[in-house]
Amino acid sequence: MSDTMLMVNDLKTYYRTRLKENVYAVDGVSFGLERGKVLGIAGESGCGKSTLSLSLMGFYFPPLHFGSGSILLNGNDIMKLPYETLRKDYLGKQIAYIPQAAMNALNPTRRIRRYVVDVLTEHDTGLDEKAMLNLAREKLSFLNLPDRVLDAYPGELSGGMKQRTVIALSTLLNPSVLIADEPSSALDVSSQKVVMEMLRKMLRESQVQSMIFITHELPLLRHVADHIAVMYAGEFVEWGTAEQVIFDPIHPYSHALMGSIIVPEEGMKSHSLSCIPGAPPNLKNVPKGCRFAERCTYITPECRAENQVMTTLPDGRQYRCRFSQEALRDMYAKEVPANA
Repeated sequence: MSDTMLMVNDLKTYYRTRLKENVYAVDGVSFGLERGKVLGIAGESGCGKSTLSLSLMGFYFPPLHFGSGSILLNGNDIMKLPYETLRKDYLGKQIAYIPQAAMNALNPTRRIRRYVVDVLTEHDTGLDEKAMLNLAREKLSFLNLPDRVLDAYPGELSGGMKQRTVIALSTLLNPSVLIADEPSSALDVSSQKVVMEMLRKMLRESQVQSMIFITHELPLLRHVADHIAVMYAGEFVEWGTAEQVIFDPIHPYSHALMGSIIVPEEGMKSHSLSCIPGAPPNLKNVPKGCRFAERCTYITPECRAENQVMTTLPDGRQYRCRFSQEALRDMYAKEVPANA
């Protein structure tokens, strides 16, 4: 059995505007996800993270369109499947999605049990309603939720309970790949910790086989991810282990992103806060050269003139920049602290 759950090759997806312009929110993304692993995807708002998650699920509804590339899920290219086959045999069974703002994803006029029955009926599980609800009770118990949740309306649940209920509904069929799109962003700190622990527990006990965790809070990924991909303007600009990207970022954007965040981690408490000037480029008219160039402290004429490709280091790390790793480290070492 292959250990690769998901393989994405040069994926390009775009939004079509009313003026027939194509906005490539995901532009040439490639990566692999292995069994038992968590890939964290980080970046500021608008960089393409949520579009990538929708694209991986095959949710191509206008204005979002598939451009090119492949998405291999357990060896099958889902972009070549009829939509009905994808919906019945893959979505929920092999790949599942926890949407951004999941606490608002539930219809307030429906009891949770109706969602359970609808999901399992739609996927032709062959279970009667009693068996469906028993399966749901097992999943709720695993997530430390009481049976009474089944008879509750969403408005009767706390924020943390609602979030875990959405996780339970998304993983009823124990999918191979779970995509969690900022699942803790609307929660208080204690509820965030509970949700994070639940997701890791699901992975450890094979309730899911692998996971993609999307967030704009890069340091959060140290506690959940094995590898991190940093995304900017529709592209991956850095890839490495969680420890590498958080404590030793290579790409200037990753470095600036970490410098703009308060990080309560050992060895990072004394770092000076900085800001990233400007805004991401307009993807309707992608500039030639490095997409981060106009916001980068180390910009050169060559940065504007040359398209950047991913450089792969001997240890497997990747980054998209014309400068060598050594040159970038030297430049970072010479930075003047913001409070100096």
